[in-house]
Amino acid sequence: MADNLIAGECLCGVVRFHISGAFESFFLCHCSRCRKDSGSAHSANLFSTTATVTWRSGEESIKTFRLSGTRHTKSFCSECGSALPIALPELGLLVVPAGSLDSRIDIQPNAHICYSSRANWDHDLTSIEKIDELPG
Repeated sequence: MADNLIAGECLCGVVRFHISGAFESFFLCHCSRCRKDSGSAHSANLFSTTATVTWRSGEESIKTFRLSGTRHTKSFCSECGSALPIALPELGLLVVPAGSLDSRIDIQPNAHICYSSRANWDHDLTSIEKIDELPG
């Protein structure tokens, strides 16, 4: 992806940001920590060693949680709880939750990671019904 600005924000719109730079990888993580973070089957995070985040608004509403004894870290909006980008200088990484982005991105997921840790109900999901709106 070129050095175009990529826009994103939290669900309530308090925190807004731009990402400048390229993403090198895009992983869908099925570990139990990421499942708890996302409340879903997996987290969907983009990674970059060169991109930067610029906070356009709401930086004071960003909270960060670090799980003691691990490298597991999550930033989120203190108003709505939405996951937000986090710079991890100790790892030389910017981690961006894909769902926080409003701009289109050109990268597709590279891999499912921690796949052996996936939830027991997370299998053969392509065979279930697909509905375009909320079920009636």
